[in-house]
Amino acid sequence: MKTALITGITGQDGSYLAEFLLGKGYVVHGIVRRASSFNTDRIDHLYKDRHESDVRLFLHYGDLADATSLRRIIETSRPDEIYHLGAQSHVRVSFDEPLYTADVDGVGTLRLLEAVRDLAEHQGDEIRVYIAGTSEMFGASPPPQNEATPFYPRSPYAVSKVAGHWFAVNYRESYGLFVCNGILFNHESPRRGETFVTRKITRAVGRIRKGLQSKLFLGNLDASRDWGFAGDFVQAMWLMLQQDHPDDFVIATGRAYTVRQLLDEAFGYAGLDWNDFVEFDSRYLRPTEVDHLEGDASKAERLLKWQPKVSFEELVRMMVDHDMALASQERTLLDQGHDVPHRGLASP
Repeated sequence: MKTALITGITGQDGSYLAEFLLGKGYVVHGIVRRASSFNTDRIDHLYKDRHESDVRLFLHYGDLADATSLRRIIETSRPDEIYHLGAQSHVRVSFDEPLYTADVDGVGTLRLLEAVRDLAEHQGDEIRVYIAGTSEMFGASPPPQNEATPFYPRSPYAVSKVAGHWFAVNYRESYGLFVCNGILFNHESPRRGETFVTRKITRAVGRIRKGLQSKLFLGNLDASRDWGFAGDFVQAMWLMLQQDHPDDFVIATGRAYTVRQLLDEAFGYAGLDWNDFVEFDSRYLRPTEVDHLEGDASKAERLLKWQPKVSFEELVRMMVDHDMALASQERTLLDQGHDVPHRGLASP
């Protein structure tokens, strides 16, 4: 029975990966940041009390800004595989919080790698490590982007992820660690955070349809992205760590769509015309834009035998269906005289 440790287990990718690994019989440990309110809703359906039998999911409080907690958790869990997904992952927020983003996303990756290197050197632990990269690292480089495309980051988030990528390559080459970089293009799901544009749109569709919201404010509608399903992408993470040799892989669908096309698909599926509800707000523009990200995942297809299963249209409809049901619940509560929480829909 293999053991895996997931940083960022409470996020979208972490929850899908935990499900996937538990389904394969793994014991799974996850790192959770301490907060005054519960932040584990994406994995609550997986969690069992430690006093029950057959418990294979364990959570630990820790932080990527705290090297000591990382080392302690790795020593306690003794994982065969580490999936490093934890990050400050919102591109626009990284312009407002550049120092925090650099510390967690860049130096945080270094802290993790240093803990793994130290354990390998002093205790002989052989741990395979997956590092989560992002298509944002390509930034202004023209599409299609693959493993040979030069990085041209256009945000503090992307710059920090580039640093983490090269830390991983350096530790792989310097110390012989089994470290893989996954350069994942945009991947979405009903579990996506509500401040990300895909989920912001599908949430608005449901709330507008149920009379809970009248307008949706967005920034650049011409940005083009390669959107896939997060549940498909976590399988690629696992496949990387099952190979004989560590390597870096682009994971993408190979098809890009603009935000306008996403609006067409989401609102059209609900029988609405987005032009009646969407308005421009310059606050959502980035200081430097990334115009077109479209991945070439032929290397992953060839070596990992990986291909995406869920199409763009299926993904959008999956998300709209979920958020329509969520809006229906909110409508019912409101009709019964209960307050309806905004669930983070208000943002700076």
